[in-house]
Amino acid sequence: MSENLDAVRLKGLDYLKASFGEEAVERAIRYAGDFTVEVPAWQFWQGFGGGGRFDSRGGGGAARNTVEIAEDAGLVHRLTGSTPQVGMHVLWFFSEDGLTGETKIAHRVAAEMKAQGVSLGSVSPTYFLAGSGDGSLSSQDKNTRQRYIEQTILAAWIAAELGNGSLSLWFPDGTNYPGQRYLQDKISLLAKGLSTFWERTPQAVRAKLDRVMVEYKLFEPGTYSTTVPDWGTARELARIFGNQGAVLVDLGHHPHDTNVEQIVAGLIASRVRGGFHFNSRYAADDDHSVQADYQMSRLFSELLKGNVVFNPDPSANWSFALDQMARSEERIPSILKSVDALKRSIGRAALLDSEKLRALQSGQDLIGANVEFERSLLHSDTGPLVMESYCRKGLHPVPLIAYQESGYQKQIEELRAG
Repeated sequence: MSENLDAVRLKGLDYLKASFGEEAVERAIRYAGDFTVEVPAWQFWQGFGGGGRFDSRGGGGAARNTVEIAEDAGLVHRLTGSTPQVGMHVLWFFSEDGLTGETKIAHRVAAEMKAQGVSLGSVSPTYFLAGSGDGSLSSQDKNTRQRYIEQTILAAWIAAELGNGSLSLWFPDGTNYPGQRYLQDKISLLAKGLSTFWERTPQAVRAKLDRVMVEYKLFEPGTYSTTVPDWGTARELARIFGNQGAVLVDLGHHPHDTNVEQIVAGLIASRVRGGFHFNSRYAADDDHSVQADYQMSRLFSELLKGNVVFNPDPSANWSFALDQMARSEERIPSILKSVDALKRSIGRAALLDSEKLRALQSGQDLIGANVEFERSLLHSDTGPLVMESYCRKGLHPVPLIAYQESGYQKQIEELRAG
């Protein structure tokens, strides 16, 4: 197998160099190798269940606790060298009762991650569990709002002291019927709750936070209205946090055929800090593993042009994370597939001859510019250069194959049965 892979890699690199030039290929190899992405703890965990696409029958060996989550996340990072951080939800992973988070548990989980060579990444308050039927920060019940404000303060502390400084906020607030709630009341209460959280968060914690990301979603769970339905609303709420405010873009949270790269371009041009939740969807917010498709390459083209990837100033870079939760497949291979897809996509964007493209654009050669754009972003096979990026790290050229050959899946299915 390794000899065949070496032949594919070397012949593929020769073809890419002949097509795009050695300098472009070397740049693409470097970008593919250097790109890192946060992985979600919940992708490894058996605790998120349900039917349909969340059915767990196809994914044996799911982690039963944070120790096993750390083991799985550590293995993925050892195979890829590209997933050093793990995103966490407060009430899923730092709570005994599912209602209140605890700092002592967060310390313990952070130590478990460190023992496996990874660390805590972004931290999310868990707004969508018990007691949030009328909303979280937009609930009519004062005690519910207060409970969620306190949890958000705790999440900020964990993110600042134990995580990567990123606080990630997604609100399940919405309504199912017109008249159920006044829509202005919902957004006003949510904004007031965020302002109260920010005012009550100690200055020492706020100073250590890198960014507070507000995520938006077209729908779910509210089928009539969603309180934060679009990037504009998310941006207005993010202003509450000043320079630390950011907009979080999830690929599954848009109407079909939305030009997401246009949204990204607008945020970058407006100097809005941002973050990404990568996944794929086929119907609506499916949260499947990432596809290395044309859209993903176009997104990376905008991100690279905007200098929000690999910027020497870390605060200028966007935050990148996977957010996938489908359960019909084995969990670890799903993550490995997504990492490969992201590297293939950023590799395509790196092959783009920006000077030639700019010349075609200046000459208003519409078809010529489109052909040049598609030459790298749509038609190039960047698999060989991604394989090369792994080889240069001393890793197996295809982490998914390395995982399949390791026997780890069989091991965890037997160990964690029942």
